[in-house]
Amino acid sequence: MGLILLLIVIAVVIFFFVKISRDKETSGSHKETPLDVLRTRYAKGEISKGEFDRMKEDL
Repeated sequence: MGLILLLIVIAVVIFFFVKISRDKETSGSHKETPLDVLRTRYAKGEISKGEFDRMKEDL
């Protein structure tokens, strides 16, 4: 009984380590650049074409 409990605890610990490492890989694999943010704002209609062009030049 104790061996089964130990195996379950080890499996749970391994599962969480794998989950944490995958979360770090996915979050770090695509970092949104300022230009990406600017394009998104323009696409959503939050800024005009002129504002987009000015801000893009500033970047």
